[in-house]
Amino acid sequence: MNLTVAQLCKCLADENRLRLMALMEKEREICVCDLVAALDSPQSTVSRHLAQLRQCELVVARREGTWMHYRLNPALPEWAIATLDTLLPPAREQLGITPIDTACC
Repeated sequence: MNLTVAQLCKCLADENRLRLMALMEKEREICVCDLVAALDSPQSTVSRHLAQLRQCELVVARREGTWMHYRLNPALPEWAIATLDTLLPPAREQLGITPIDTACC
């Protein structure tokens, strides 16, 4: 993995991507349908942001039937995990992110 600090910052600079990361960190693996519901955004918008997070290698996806499930990349370098551990709790608080019901799949 060749993730740089600049790439991490760029990937998290968008509020929707930061919300997605905060939801995945809290819930671990989440179906895309639950992420769409939590963000109250069109599926195409959420998918575009998830694709950017995958391109940065911050998240990984797993297909289950017709649904994609996303989670933080377990291969993230330690410095990236430490950074996320520092950033995501206040992001959840500031953005008003609460645990979501994962009931679709």
